[in-house]
Amino acid sequence: MAAVETPREVRAQAKYVKSSARKARLVADAIRDRSVAEARTILAFTQKDVARDFEKVLKSAVANAEANHGLDGDTLVLSAVYADEGPTLKRFRPRARGRAGRIFKRTCHITIKLVPVAVAPARPRKQEAVPATTEEAPPAAEAAKPKRQKKEAVA
Repeated sequence: MAAVETPREVRAQAKYVKSSARKARLVADAIRDRSVAEARTILAFTQKDVARDFEKVLKSAVANAEANHGLDGDTLVLSAVYADEGPTLKRFRPRARGRAGRIFKRTCHITIKLVPVAVAPARPRKQEAVPATTEEAPPAAEAAKPKRQKKEAVA
């Protein structure tokens, strides 16, 4: 009996999106390493116009996972989200004294990769530096404080 192998990742891509890659990366950073449900909620309340494009790509990636690979859309995690630069359209605008000013209309390519929760890499957590016991090493804040001496009142 052969075991059914699930793919390591499912992806969807939108090319030539009319937004600069720099603006799109702000939205990409907000949803990276989140579950599909969390990412949809974040995108629904993000006020950037490019968030709508990310929603479309995420919806497409989930549909690809469900239709082509038989995965459940609710158990997927966004493993990679990035916005690469696309071609720049160069236009000119008339300026004073017969001159022309350049306008760059930038585009980007949005890519979202999904993986099942079991395959998703765990995000590293920040660990606090805590001494093993309090008797061995005093906290740094107490050690750095100079001790105050009380002034004696003259009677």
